Amino acid sequence: MKAFFVSAALSAVSFASARTFTVYNGCPFTIWPAMFTDLNAGSATPDYATGWEAAEYTSVSFTVPDNWKAGRIWARRDCDFSTNPGPNSCLDGGCNGGLECDPHTGTGVPPATVAEWTLQGDGNKDYYDISLVDGYNLPARIDNNQNCGVPSCPVDLGPNCPSALKGPFDSSGFPVGCKSACDANLDGDQSNSPNCCSGQYDTAATCPSSGVQYYSYFKDNCPDSYVYAYDESSGTALYTCDSGLNADYTLTFCP
Repeated sequence: MKAFFVSAALSAVSFASARTFTVYNGCPFTIWPAMFTDLNAGSATPDYATGWEAAEYTSVSFTVPDNWKAGRIWARRDCDFSTNPGPNSCLDGGCNGGLECDPHTGTGVPPATVAEWTLQGDGNKDYYDISLVDGYNLPARIDNNQNCGVPSCPVDLGPNCPSALKGPFDSSGFPVGCKSACDANLDGDQSNSPNCCSGQYDTAATCPSSGVQYYSYFKDNCPDSYVYAYDESSGTALYTCDSGLNADYTLTFCP
């Protein structure tokens, strides 16, 4: 989600003080969800831990401020915090801080499927998406209780991931992730790369989807997800909901 959705002044104020967010693990194995707030965008933070263990088919619910800005929730796989409580303590998605991600630097290690929100953004709208900009590690979907749009990536992208992007792999050799072309550093220079939309490519005009390697693999399989930095032009990347509806949201991993 690009930053210009984050800093807007509010055109209206909701009467509700908080929303209810539910995170459900629909996977047949344990995952470790994580949450991060970009404190440069706003100071409001959810009333819950920044990381927790979620057994298979379990859920947690917590309150989120109406004006939560630049928030991210993702899942980590194959974690062991006993000896290395840092970003390498999980096979993918790990963060600084261990089980609970550091509130300032705990953004998560790619590849990871990321759910993103900015509540009460431009035009008094909630903006939300399922992002594959940092690659993929689990199927995910965002539902709501107000009949607004439903972003999702319901497909396991690991097994058929292009070989240049595939991995990491678990102890059985199964691919539990699929890197983005940027994270895989296919250009050799992430600071000036069409795959990363960086350097001279850091505008929508200079970084079209046609210039991003393997864009079609992610977008064809998960058309209702946000695949690269300027994917809004696809019309199926970024979703909105009138903030006045005070929508509650449910994030499901392995929907």
